Amino acid sequence: MQDILPSFIQVGELADGFAPDSLAPPHSKELDGNNLLLCFDDNSAADCRFDSEGRAHVDIVRPGLASALAEVDGYHASNSLRPGVFFIDFRHGGDARLSLSLALDLGRQRCTLVSGSLPDAADVRLSAFERAERELEQSGVAVSFAHGAINRPATEAPPPGCGALVGMRNRYRYSPTECYEHIYLNDHFYAWHCLEGVEQGLADVDRCHGFQLAQGLYLFVWREKIIPTLGVLLIDLERMQTDGKIFGYQGRDFGASRSFRVGARASVVNVVPAQPAVSAASRE
Repeated sequence: MQDILPSFIQVGELADGFAPDSLAPPHSKELDGNNLLLCFDDNSAADCRFDSEGRAHVDIVRPGLASALAEVDGYHASNSLRPGVFFIDFRHGGDARLSLSLALDLGRQRCTLVSGSLPDAADVRLSAFERAERELEQSGVAVSFAHGAINRPATEAPPPGCGALVGMRNRYRYSPTECYEHIYLNDHFYAWHCLEGVEQGLADVDRCHGFQLAQGLYLFVWREKIIPTLGVLLIDLERMQTDGKIFGYQGRDFGASRSFRVGARASVVNVVPAQPAVSAASRE
């Protein structure tokens, strides 16, 4: 009897699988009525006002990286991890391929804006070999980061890299039916494996990015190469919880995008101690 291999699905189907009894945190009203001046490290700035109906009103004070917020027209904020720490998923009023998320720490008066974009249909259909020949990244999903401060000039950026996550094999329970394992290989790549759910049996190694926002708190972003997918998570290694979003296309026609909130209970399966780098000379 021939084994039937699991197939990759679009983000819209993944969202439907995650939806029943999802552990995604609810919308927080703590930002309602707040005006926050976000000052980024390229000297750009945006004034954001959050109203009680889930709308975000943005005025660009100084153009630059902050200009990505110009077409924002709604938001979903949650603060399920630590007091004063929010994950904000903005609704973009323009290009449906664009994603904007904000990690906001009111206590430390810091923020990080994550801007992502999905590839078009022609880019998605480039083979892995052709991407390598052209010296392109394997994932056509693009991402950029803007670090800044709240109501004051931007100062130091958070330390880059996945830090304490590297070497961990963690299990994430997103709902009663959805469970994944992540293995953090280094600061640039991680492996994922679906243990239960609509992607059960699927696994891959994808590009990732990390920043340490506070002790035990990481902003973790991944970009998948087979199905165009952007994941943006806050991972709290003290509370062993996550909060974030997954973004991609609704269906296979690339006509509409889908963004859905995710949250998970985390557990550590094991940890592989970091190994020192081995030079070519020492191997001879």
